[in-house]
Amino acid sequence: MAKPMTKSKIVAALAETVDIPKKTSAAYLEALANLAHKEAKNGFTIPGVGKLVVRNYKARMGRNPQTGQEMKIPARRRLKFVVAKAAKDAALGAAK
Repeated sequence: MAKPMTKSKIVAALAETVDIPKKTSAAYLEALANLAHKEAKNGFTIPGVGKLVVRNYKARMGRNPQTGQEMKIPARRRLKFVVAKAAKDAALGAAK
């Protein structure tokens, strides 16, 4: 399996594709990340890639796998990334 792209490789690929300096490409990537962090609570969509959403999970009863003892798992909020259908189809192939 191939290694995932690093930030510097992403910056270089974007700079080459759009024909802009790497410094500008890095600034755009950083600005996009900061905007996603700030707007995630409202839902942040990157068209064709996916959406960041905050999910609320209710409190529930769970079990400690080592001891088998029941324990209460508190309610919490989690950040979730939902992959867009276009990205799924491009990466995995269209569903038949």
